[in-house]
Amino acid sequence: MRITDLLDKRSIAFDKNPANKQETLDMAVELMCASGKINDTEAYRKQVYLREEESTTGIGEGIAIPHGKGDCVSKPGLAAMVIKNGVDFDSLDGDPVTLLFLIAAPNTEDNVHLEVLSKLSMMLMDEQFTEALRNATSAEEFLSIIDKADDERADIDEQLADTGNAESDFKILAVTACPTGIAHTYMAAEGIEKAAKAADCFVKIETRGSGGAKNVLTDQEIADADCIIVAADTQVPMDRFDGKKVIICQVSDGISKADELVAQAKAGNVPVFHGNNPAAASSSAGKKSGGVGHQIYMQLMNGVSHMLPLVVGGGILIAIAFLIDGLCVDLNALPADQRANFGMITPVAAVFKQIGGTAFGFMLPVLAGFIAMAIGDRPALAVGLVGGMMAASGKSGFLGALVAGFLAGYIIVLLRKVCDKLPDALEKIAPVLIYPLIGVLLIGLAMMFVIEPIMGGINTGLNNALTGMGDSSKVVLGLILGGMMSIDMGGPFNKAAYVFGTASIAAGNYDIMAAVMVAGMVLPCAIALSTLLFKDKFTKEERDAGPTNFIMGLAFITEGAIPFAASDPLHVLPSCIIGSAIAGGMSMLFGCTLMAPHGGIFVFPVVGNALMYIIALAIGSIVGAVMLGLLRKPVESK
Repeated sequence: MRITDLLDKRSIAFDKNPANKQETLDMAVELMCASGKINDTEAYRKQVYLREEESTTGIGEGIAIPHGKGDCVSKPGLAAMVIKNGVDFDSLDGDPVTLLFLIAAPNTEDNVHLEVLSKLSMMLMDEQFTEALRNATSAEEFLSIIDKADDERADIDEQLADTGNAESDFKILAVTACPTGIAHTYMAAEGIEKAAKAADCFVKIETRGSGGAKNVLTDQEIADADCIIVAADTQVPMDRFDGKKVIICQVSDGISKADELVAQAKAGNVPVFHGNNPAAASSSAGKKSGGVGHQIYMQLMNGVSHMLPLVVGGGILIAIAFLIDGLCVDLNALPADQRANFGMITPVAAVFKQIGGTAFGFMLPVLAGFIAMAIGDRPALAVGLVGGMMAASGKSGFLGALVAGFLAGYIIVLLRKVCDKLPDALEKIAPVLIYPLIGVLLIGLAMMFVIEPIMGGINTGLNNALTGMGDSSKVVLGLILGGMMSIDMGGPFNKAAYVFGTASIAAGNYDIMAAVMVAGMVLPCAIALSTLLFKDKFTKEERDAGPTNFIMGLAFITEGAIPFAASDPLHVLPSCIIGSAIAGGMSMLFGCTLMAPHGGIFVFPVVGNALMYIIALAIGSIVGAVMLGLLRKPVESK
């Protein structure tokens, strides 16, 4: 198959003058549809936009290669646009795009087209080739230029086999990979290859595209390499590089910063990879890699991503339990001591509550365990799980689990360094004996004597402060309690406010519990609403998880917000704190009351002044959602 077999004359345009990136993509999609290779235009358009959300396809040098893949594509195809005046495309180098190729790839087992598209991607790294395309005046000339270059250029396998100077004293290996694996993977490979050859280096590049791994690096090649460059936005096997100097970066850096990467490799200013930071092996699209902030983000996300199924599954089951009891039980007819068991009053509800509660019980240990694993590899998992379990069963909660996760990971990193100095016989038993034994002991002591006492002290102090101001302004109290419900997502601040609210029920102060619960409901509801109103500010995974928070929020389950807060605390927490504080203050202002300690919307029948209570919930959620949407940057620019 040739490149021109994928490019229909009807899908080539020289007269387009889009005003912005959106118009450019829409025009390109219409061009692609003109070739008859798309069976669902809107579905294909959605796929193109979703790919753009992962990271910009404007690779620099005036070139953009957007692409969409799915069942909406009947046959593989290309569309091309020459944009004479250029258009702002959020390109990596900031330059306007003047040449665009749109790719359409079907979900088929036949991957012949992938090699063709990969070859085109590598050809686009040739400035003479791209300049000739920009100067073409007709579709026929455009296709002729591509055909000529196609004939002159070796196929993918042959190009990858060209290692440059085999006698060079400096050997560079590389791995390139992008989430879609169609274009950027091979463009990064071409960029690194050109830069390495220009520096008179031996170079071999493993590409991990949609068609699978090509030109796979051998154990001997890895052993002989002076430096390895991993330019990837998706996970690649990293254990094989243990003990080697490894540069880890985005796939886009392989395209736009290849010369810098090769220069860094030759200079020797490269850390040695020890296999103890798997999170670094997958650089998130659009995130800068290599810095301390990025590493912390990736470690957090490793914990959050593994915790999310427990939050969603357990939370929805608990919400169902509340719904069942809400439909079957008249709370007004129950004595005060039984109202605390809401969600477990009827046998069926109790089953759902128990299963959901069990899932929630794993949430903090899993969070801490996988944060630790992202730092210290598999030996750190057990240590993190223990720390997270102690946080869950103690007073430190969510914040304690975060601290435990990071501490556990670095405990293992420290133990690795210590064990490196041991005799070989002892070093071999370290993963099965020394790491778990010493690691669990150290994290346990740290939790018992440092983290838990500190968090416990904070919790006690907060409760005492709240008790002291109970007779002061109720609106101010509502604002403070409301804000506390969103500070740490179930941690000591949240728990202090909640305990104060439940204690107030026994004392007959039902307005405090009302403020506490509505504020806790705002937290996940605001996030869910924001994912709907500001779709460009959230990843696809976040948008998919967002609506679930409506269910949790209306059931007064705040933990659904934890993944969002953990991944972006600087934006999520202030927004939710302000929204929750407003809701809590308004509840107090309106004189709303609540005699049940839990249940969310399912106990609204026993809320005093229920209409104003709903208004407080709505206003708090809207304020939090809008503020979050305004504070966050679009996903592609993160």
